[in-house]
Amino acid sequence: MARPSLQSTVKSETAQPKLTMKIRTTLLGIVCALATPAVFAQSTTTTTTTTTGGSGTITEYTPGSAFVVKESAGPVTYRYGENMSYVTRSGTALTEEQVRTHVKVGAPVRVQYSTEGEDRILNRVEIDDIEIDDD
Repeated sequence: MARPSLQSTVKSETAQPKLTMKIRTTLLGIVCALATPAVFAQSTTTTTTTTTGGSGTITEYTPGSAFVVKESAGPVTYRYGENMSYVTRSGTALTEEQVRTHVKVGAPVRVQYSTEGEDRILNRVEIDDIEIDDD
């Protein structure tokens, strides 16, 4: 019976740890690949905002609190937005004094608003052109 040579014994002993290390490295890579999406997953909330317009007659108006417009489908309540503007149909911005004088119950208006959920948030109120005094 022939004895295994010393050289073949050394080869098989050094090949075993290399194979074990290769398997461990491969398994670790697979585990990391599977765990990465869970680790870096982020929850996101999407808010859809659409700008729309409407027109009608003001039926309720309390600056900063209530703005209700009677439109063809009935009364619509709006909330005030942060960047609210009052303008004439020709696009001239109104001063605070002009808003107090010309934006009132019974006045015809066009509105631009955004929707956030069920709420309609006013961005712009447009009134008929007015004569502007240069006092």
